[in-house]
Amino acid sequence: MIPQSETPIRIYLTAPAFVEGPTGLAGEGRLHGPQGRLALAMLALEHRRPVGRDELADELWPDALPSSYEVSVKVLVSKLRATLHEVAPSLRLVGTVGHYQLQVPRETTIDVELAAERVHRAEARLRDGAVDAAAADGLVASMIASRPFLPGFDGPWATAWRNRLIDIRLRALTLLSQVWLEKGQPAQAGRDAEAILLVDPYREEAYRTLIRAHLAMGDRAAAARAYSRCAARLAADLGVEPALETSGLLDELRINRTRPARRTVTT
Repeated sequence: MIPQSETPIRIYLTAPAFVEGPTGLAGEGRLHGPQGRLALAMLALEHRRPVGRDELADELWPDALPSSYEVSVKVLVSKLRATLHEVAPSLRLVGTVGHYQLQVPRETTIDVELAAERVHRAEARLRDGAVDAAAADGLVASMIASRPFLPGFDGPWATAWRNRLIDIRLRALTLLSQVWLEKGQPAQAGRDAEAILLVDPYREEAYRTLIRAHLAMGDRAAAARAYSRCAARLAADLGVEPALETSGLLDELRINRTRPARRTVTT
Protein backbone atom coordinates (compact mmCIF):
# COMPACT_ATOMS: atom_id res chain seq x y z
CA MET A 1 0.00 0.00 0.00
CA ILE A 2 1.05 3.58 -0.55
CA PRO A 3 1.31 6.08 2.33
CA GLN A 4 -1.81 7.38 4.02
CA SER A 5 -3.53 10.37 2.42
CA GLU A 6 -4.69 13.35 4.51
CA THR A 7 -8.37 12.42 4.12
CA PRO A 8 -9.34 8.73 4.41
CA ILE A 9 -10.82 7.17 1.30
CA ARG A 10 -13.95 5.03 1.32
CA ILE A 11 -14.70 2.42 -1.33
CA TYR A 12 -18.14 0.83 -1.02
CA LEU A 13 -18.69 -2.14 -3.30
CA THR A 14 -22.03 -3.31 -1.90
CA ALA A 15 -25.04 -1.46 -3.27
CA PRO A 16 -25.12 1.44 -3.59
CA ALA A 17 -21.49 1.45 -4.71
CA PHE A 18 -19.42 4.61 -4.45
CA VAL A 19 -15.91 5.96 -4.01
CA GLU A 20 -15.35 8.93 -1.72
CA GLY A 21 -12.09 10.78 -1.44
CA PRO A 22 -10.57 14.15 -0.54
CA THR A 23 -11.78 15.84 -3.73
CA GLY A 24 -15.25 14.40 -4.21
CA LEU A 25 -17.57 11.44 -4.43
CA ALA A 26 -18.27 9.13 -7.36
CA GLY A 27 -21.57 7.31 -7.02
CA GLU A 28 -22.86 4.48 -9.15
CA GLY A 29 -23.69 6.86 -11.96
CA ARG A 30 -20.01 7.74 -12.37
CA LEU A 31 -18.61 4.23 -12.09
CA HIS A 32 -19.32 3.33 -15.73
CA GLY A 33 -22.19 0.92 -15.38
CA PRO A 34 -22.33 -2.61 -13.98
CA GLN A 35 -19.11 -3.61 -15.74
CA GLY A 36 -17.29 -0.65 -14.24
CA ARG A 37 -18.50 -1.61 -10.77
CA LEU A 38 -17.37 -5.20 -11.30
CA ALA A 39 -13.93 -4.10 -12.45
CA LEU A 40 -13.64 -1.72 -9.50
CA ALA A 41 -14.67 -4.49 -7.09
CA MET A 42 -12.07 -6.91 -8.45
CA LEU A 43 -9.29 -4.34 -8.41
CA ALA A 44 -10.22 -3.08 -4.92
CA LEU A 45 -10.60 -6.47 -3.23
CA GLU A 46 -7.52 -7.87 -4.95
CA HIS A 47 -5.46 -4.73 -4.38
CA ARG A 48 -2.61 -6.70 -2.83
CA ARG A 49 -1.77 -8.29 -6.19
CA PRO A 50 -1.91 -7.47 -9.91
CA VAL A 51 -5.12 -8.62 -11.60
CA GLY A 52 -4.70 -10.08 -15.06
CA ARG A 53 -6.51 -8.57 -18.02
CA ASP A 54 -7.82 -12.01 -18.98
CA GLU A 55 -9.00 -12.59 -15.40
CA LEU A 56 -11.01 -9.37 -15.57
CA ALA A 57 -12.38 -10.30 -19.00
CA ASP A 58 -13.53 -13.74 -17.87
CA GLU A 59 -15.67 -12.12 -15.17
CA LEU A 60 -16.95 -9.33 -17.39
CA TRP A 61 -17.97 -11.71 -20.20
CA PRO A 62 -18.39 -15.17 -18.60
CA ASP A 63 -20.32 -16.67 -21.51
CA ALA A 64 -18.12 -15.65 -24.44
CA LEU A 65 -15.34 -13.11 -24.83
CA PRO A 66 -15.88 -10.46 -27.48
CA SER A 67 -13.26 -10.41 -30.21
CA SER A 68 -12.08 -6.98 -29.05
CA TYR A 69 -12.07 -7.76 -25.32
CA GLU A 70 -8.49 -6.59 -24.82
CA VAL A 71 -9.36 -3.12 -26.08
CA SER A 72 -12.63 -3.12 -24.14
CA VAL A 73 -10.86 -3.92 -20.87
CA LYS A 74 -8.26 -1.26 -21.55
CA VAL A 75 -10.92 1.38 -22.21
CA LEU A 76 -12.92 0.41 -19.11
CA VAL A 77 -9.85 0.55 -16.86
CA SER A 78 -8.87 3.90 -18.37
CA LYS A 79 -12.31 5.33 -17.54
CA LEU A 80 -12.10 4.01 -13.98
CA ARG A 81 -8.63 5.44 -13.56
CA ALA A 82 -9.86 8.89 -14.59
CA THR A 83 -12.82 8.76 -12.20
CA LEU A 84 -10.71 7.59 -9.27
CA HIS A 85 -8.13 10.29 -9.93
CA GLU A 86 -10.86 12.94 -9.81
CA VAL A 87 -12.16 11.98 -6.37
CA ALA A 88 -9.08 10.43 -4.76
CA PRO A 89 -5.78 11.24 -6.50
CA SER A 90 -3.85 8.99 -4.11
CA LEU A 91 -5.70 5.95 -5.46
CA ARG A 92 -3.38 4.78 -8.19
CA LEU A 93 -4.56 2.35 -10.80
CA VAL A 94 -1.34 1.19 -12.41
CA GLY A 95 -0.88 -1.09 -15.38
CA THR A 96 1.83 -3.43 -16.54
CA VAL A 97 1.82 -5.77 -19.51
CA GLY A 98 -1.50 -7.60 -19.29
CA HIS A 99 -2.12 -6.70 -15.62
CA TYR A 100 -3.63 -3.94 -13.47
CA GLN A 101 -3.28 -3.15 -9.78
CA LEU A 102 -5.07 -0.66 -7.56
CA GLN A 103 -2.68 0.87 -5.03
CA VAL A 104 -4.53 2.24 -2.01
CA PRO A 105 -3.43 4.30 1.01
CA ARG A 106 -3.18 2.44 4.31
CA GLU A 107 -6.30 3.96 5.86
CA THR A 108 -8.58 3.32 2.90
CA THR A 109 -11.87 1.73 3.95
CA ILE A 110 -13.22 -1.00 1.65
CA ASP A 111 -16.63 -2.02 2.93
CA VAL A 112 -16.33 -5.76 2.24
CA GLU A 113 -12.98 -5.90 4.02
CA LEU A 114 -14.42 -3.84 6.87
CA ALA A 115 -17.28 -6.33 7.31
CA ALA A 116 -14.82 -9.22 7.54
CA GLU A 117 -12.64 -7.37 10.04
CA ARG A 118 -15.58 -6.34 12.21
CA VAL A 119 -17.17 -9.80 12.45
CA HIS A 120 -13.81 -11.31 13.40
CA ARG A 121 -13.28 -8.64 16.05
CA ALA A 122 -16.85 -9.03 17.32
CA GLU A 123 -16.37 -12.76 17.86
CA ALA A 124 -13.13 -12.14 19.74
CA ARG A 125 -14.74 -9.47 21.93
CA LEU A 126 -17.68 -11.71 22.76
CA ARG A 127 -15.29 -14.45 23.85
CA ASP A 128 -13.61 -11.89 26.11
CA GLY A 129 -16.95 -10.88 27.62
CA ALA A 130 -17.09 -7.42 26.00
CA VAL A 131 -20.74 -7.82 25.03
CA ASP A 132 -21.55 -4.23 24.06
CA ALA A 133 -18.42 -3.83 21.95
CA ALA A 134 -19.12 -7.16 20.26
CA ALA A 135 -22.65 -6.02 19.44
CA ALA A 136 -21.41 -2.77 17.89
CA ASP A 137 -18.96 -4.59 15.62
CA GLY A 138 -21.49 -7.29 14.78
CA LEU A 139 -24.09 -4.73 13.73
CA VAL A 140 -21.64 -3.06 11.33
CA ALA A 141 -20.69 -6.40 9.78
CA SER A 142 -24.31 -7.48 9.45
CA MET A 143 -25.44 -4.23 7.83
CA ILE A 144 -22.67 -4.27 5.22
CA ALA A 145 -23.01 -7.96 4.44
CA SER A 146 -26.77 -7.70 3.97
CA ARG A 147 -26.44 -5.33 1.00
CA PRO A 148 -26.45 -6.63 -2.59
CA PHE A 149 -23.03 -7.35 -4.06
CA LEU A 150 -22.61 -7.17 -7.85
CA PRO A 151 -26.14 -8.28 -8.76
CA GLY A 152 -26.33 -9.80 -12.21
CA PHE A 153 -22.77 -11.14 -12.21
CA ASP A 154 -22.37 -14.86 -11.56
CA GLY A 155 -18.77 -15.51 -12.57
CA PRO A 156 -16.58 -17.56 -10.21
CA TRP A 157 -14.92 -14.53 -8.62
CA ALA A 158 -18.14 -12.61 -7.98
CA THR A 159 -19.88 -15.75 -6.71
CA ALA A 160 -17.04 -16.57 -4.34
CA TRP A 161 -17.07 -13.10 -2.80
CA ARG A 162 -20.86 -13.07 -2.59
CA ASN A 163 -20.69 -16.34 -0.66
CA ARG A 164 -18.10 -14.83 1.67
CA LEU A 165 -20.47 -11.98 2.41
CA ILE A 166 -23.28 -14.44 3.12
CA ASP A 167 -21.01 -16.24 5.57
CA ILE A 168 -20.06 -12.94 7.23
CA ARG A 169 -23.72 -12.02 7.61
CA LEU A 170 -24.59 -15.41 9.13
CA ARG A 171 -21.69 -15.16 11.56
CA ALA A 172 -22.71 -11.64 12.54
CA LEU A 173 -26.36 -12.60 13.06
CA THR A 174 -25.33 -15.65 15.08
CA LEU A 175 -23.20 -13.46 17.33
CA LEU A 176 -25.90 -10.81 17.66
CA SER A 177 -28.55 -13.37 18.58
CA GLN A 178 -26.28 -14.58 21.39
CA VAL A 179 -25.69 -11.00 22.50
CA TRP A 180 -29.41 -10.23 22.67
CA LEU A 181 -30.02 -13.30 24.83
CA GLU A 182 -27.26 -12.22 27.20
CA LYS A 183 -28.66 -8.69 27.34
CA GLY A 184 -32.16 -9.92 28.10
CA GLN A 185 -33.65 -9.13 24.68
CA PRO A 186 -35.00 -12.52 23.57
CA ALA A 187 -37.43 -11.11 21.00
CA GLN A 188 -34.56 -9.57 19.01
CA ALA A 189 -32.56 -12.77 19.42
CA GLY A 190 -35.46 -14.69 17.91
CA ARG A 191 -35.72 -12.28 14.97
CA ASP A 192 -32.04 -12.66 14.18
CA ALA A 193 -32.33 -16.45 14.45
CA GLU A 194 -35.20 -16.39 11.97
CA ALA A 195 -33.13 -14.22 9.62
CA ILE A 196 -30.38 -16.86 9.73
CA LEU A 197 -32.85 -19.65 8.95
CA LEU A 198 -34.15 -17.78 5.91
CA VAL A 199 -30.65 -18.10 4.45
CA ASP A 200 -29.63 -21.46 5.93
CA PRO A 201 -32.63 -23.54 7.05
CA TYR A 202 -30.35 -26.32 8.31
CA ARG A 203 -28.34 -24.29 10.84
CA GLU A 204 -29.17 -25.98 14.14
CA GLU A 205 -27.46 -23.29 16.18
CA ALA A 206 -30.11 -20.84 14.98
CA TYR A 207 -32.90 -23.24 15.97
CA ARG A 208 -31.36 -23.56 19.42
CA THR A 209 -31.25 -19.80 19.78
CA LEU A 210 -34.87 -19.59 18.66
CA ILE A 211 -35.91 -22.20 21.24
CA ARG A 212 -34.01 -20.42 24.01
CA ALA A 213 -35.51 -17.08 22.96
CA HIS A 214 -39.05 -18.46 23.19
CA LEU A 215 -38.29 -20.03 26.57
CA ALA A 216 -36.88 -16.74 27.82
CA MET A 217 -40.15 -15.07 26.81
CA GLY A 218 -42.12 -17.78 28.61
CA ASP A 219 -43.63 -19.19 25.42
CA ARG A 220 -43.03 -22.91 25.82
CA ALA A 221 -45.45 -23.82 23.03
CA ALA A 222 -43.50 -21.70 20.53
CA ALA A 223 -40.25 -23.27 21.76
CA ALA A 224 -41.69 -26.75 21.18
CA ARG A 225 -42.83 -25.75 17.70
CA ALA A 226 -39.35 -24.45 16.89
CA TYR A 227 -37.84 -27.79 17.90
CA SER A 228 -40.42 -29.71 15.85
CA ARG A 229 -39.72 -27.48 12.87
CA CYS A 230 -35.99 -28.20 13.16
CA ALA A 231 -36.50 -31.94 13.49
CA ALA A 232 -38.93 -32.06 10.56
CA ARG A 233 -36.64 -30.08 8.26
CA LEU A 234 -33.57 -32.20 9.04
CA ALA A 235 -35.49 -35.47 8.67
CA ALA A 236 -37.23 -34.55 5.42
CA ASP A 237 -34.27 -32.98 3.61
CA LEU A 238 -31.19 -34.61 5.14
CA GLY A 239 -32.48 -37.81 6.75
CA VAL A 240 -30.87 -37.01 10.10
CA GLU A 241 -32.01 -36.20 13.61
CA PRO A 242 -31.17 -33.04 15.55
CA ALA A 243 -27.85 -33.02 17.35
CA LEU A 244 -27.75 -33.95 21.03
CA GLU A 245 -27.19 -30.30 21.93
CA THR A 246 -30.46 -29.45 20.20
CA SER A 247 -32.51 -32.38 21.47
CA GLY A 248 -31.16 -31.69 24.94
CA LEU A 249 -33.25 -28.54 25.02
CA LEU A 250 -36.29 -30.81 25.21
CA ASP A 251 -35.30 -31.57 28.79
CA GLU A 252 -35.72 -27.91 29.67
CA LEU A 253 -39.06 -27.89 27.88
CA ARG A 254 -40.20 -30.92 29.86
CA ILE A 255 -39.01 -29.43 33.13
CA ASN A 256 -40.87 -26.22 32.39
CA ARG A 257 -44.00 -28.14 31.46
CA THR A 258 -44.03 -30.27 34.61
CA ARG A 259 -42.89 -27.62 37.07
CA PRO A 260 -45.82 -26.92 39.43
CA ALA A 261 -47.29 -23.46 39.38
CA ARG A 262 -46.29 -21.25 42.27
CA ARG A 263 -49.11 -20.84 44.74
CA THR A 264 -49.97 -17.54 46.27
CA VAL A 265 -50.59 -17.83 49.98
CA THR A 266 -53.13 -15.40 51.33
CA THR A 267 -53.65 -14.58 54.97
